[in-house]
Amino acid sequence: MLAHMLHARGVESVVLECRSRDYVEDRVRAGVLEHNTVEMLCRYGLGERLKQLGLRHAGLWLSFDGSRHYIDMSELTGGKAITVYGQHEVVRDLINARLAAGAPIEFEIENLSLHDIDSPAPFLRYRKDGAEREIVCDWIAACDGSHGVCRPSIRAGVLTEYERSYPFAWLGVLAGAPPSCDELVYTHHQRGFALFSMRSPKITRLYLQVDPEVDLGRWPDDRVWEELELRMKTRDGWSPNRGPILQKSITPMRSFVVEPMQSGKLFLAGDAAHIVPPTGAKGLNLAIADVAVLGRAIHEFYASGRRDLIDRYSETCLRRVWKVQRFSWWMTSMLHPDRSDGPFEYRRQLAELDYVTTSRAAMTALAENYVGLPLDCDGPSGI
Repeated sequence: MLAHMLHARGVESVVLECRSRDYVEDRVRAGVLEHNTVEMLCRYGLGERLKQLGLRHAGLWLSFDGSRHYIDMSELTGGKAITVYGQHEVVRDLINARLAAGAPIEFEIENLSLHDIDSPAPFLRYRKDGAEREIVCDWIAACDGSHGVCRPSIRAGVLTEYERSYPFAWLGVLAGAPPSCDELVYTHHQRGFALFSMRSPKITRLYLQVDPEVDLGRWPDDRVWEELELRMKTRDGWSPNRGPILQKSITPMRSFVVEPMQSGKLFLAGDAAHIVPPTGAKGLNLAIADVAVLGRAIHEFYASGRRDLIDRYSETCLRRVWKVQRFSWWMTSMLHPDRSDGPFEYRRQLAELDYVTTSRAAMTALAENYVGLPLDCDGPSGI
């Protein structure tokens, strides 16, 4: 996305990817896009398939104690909503746009290393098709995830890490079943959290709270469906539709932030700088918010020589990052029973859910955060 934004503003960049094109286009990951994310994609000419295939959601359900309660996010936020559109589809759209523009993107690179990131001319080395290559840069954007090589390239003592691990994980399944509800359903149950989502009119995405050391072999399809129905079925008879399970995966739950998000000519963005638990559906959107700030800053530097936006990149991003961390932690702590907490904490969660679903102020706070906080980028929507 950053490369696409810069190309639209006449700034050259090279995208380096260690995986194959097929891998990044087919890997199923997040699927909830905030209001501002959708606006940015459409503004930069990436909205055609999104508008055709994306599922707009004006609200969500909070389910607890056997009943579902609707939060009308659009009504509470002046018409804003979220859109369900798979991250791999976003990646596919971005790759197609970049290739159509004739801009460089290198797949299946190896042995990437960063050099002289604190100098006026940092450079990258990597291997491609058996040959050693080198690129001298003005700036390097580290968009290589939490296990990439960029963050460890920053010299010791510069970064401070903040981390919190949660005593549970999500078992996620992709099912060939038409959605039984038009909106997402977040379920609190004494056996554990469950989430109903979807990817298309024929594909359902569902999650179960499980132990972090879970063995997938102990979760055959029948057990998954039995547990989903046990947790999610409500007194009015609603439950998710069953169908063949197409994919299973385990998602660990942790919160992580590194400060600052820049060092010399290197800028950390997305998972390279922060991880959020998936409960608030913020990972992809927080990465997009980062590059909205960075794209604006780099464009202003080349357009006018202005350096203040680049110098404030970390400060600007972290203000929003910590707000999103707070929201993701709050959603997680409200919806996930922890056996070690005992009955008091369970009853507290029920009371909080009761308050959130009966107070307009509380519903508005949830809705504002869920559809997405404003982008802090000193420009309209990050451009």
